[in-house]
Order: sequence, then C-alpha cells, then structure tokens
Amino acid sequence: MKNLGLAIIIAPISLIVVVLAVANRHPVTLSLDPFATDTPALAVTVPVFWLFFATLALGIILGGVAVWLRQGKWRRAARRNRFAASRAEREAEALKEQVAPKTALPAPGSRKAA
Repeated sequence: MKNLGLAIIIAPISLIVVVLAVANRHPVTLSLDPFATDTPALAVTVPVFWLFFATLALGIILGGVAVWLRQGKWRRAARRNRFAASRAEREAEALKEQVAPKTALPAPGSRKAA
C-alpha cells in the first residue's frame, strides 16, 4: 500500500519532469559576467532544462541546509536530555544496588497469637 501511494505521487512528477525536459531542450547561453555583455569572460551554453534542474537542485540543497541550521537548538536539547536521562538511569541503578534486600517474614505457622 505504501509503495502504491509512492508510485501515485512519483509517476506524475516524473512525467512532468520529462515533458519539461523535452519541451525546453533548446540551448541558451548562461553568462556569469555582468560587465561584458557582448563578449562575456565566463559563459556556458546549456539546454534550458539543465538550468531549470540545476536551480531546482540548488534550492532543495539550500533549503535543507537552512532547515538543518534552524533545528540546531532542538538537536542540542535532545542531546542534552539524552545525557540527562542516561545519568538518571545510572543513578537509579546505583540506588537500587545500595538498598539491601529485605528479609522475608517467616511463613505463618500453626501458632496462635497471644
């Protein structure tokens, strides 16, 4: 069932990606030199869909890094709580070992109370 749900989500996305790649395969020049527009020092000619996918990948990576950095305080708190819990467990075990086992009361016999 889980694989079916994943296939229902992935299939349309894959179809859209293929259609975008086929429709946008003409070459464009990407110029990274803002000062020389007629003869740029750093320019590359690539298909449009490469630019689209590179931008998409860069956005996903930057978004993941931003989320990872924002969640640092939660990871730090979880680490601190994990250490505190293990320390409390060790302390509880030490206290259990310190308590001497109690001797059991004798079994009730046939004697009557006075």
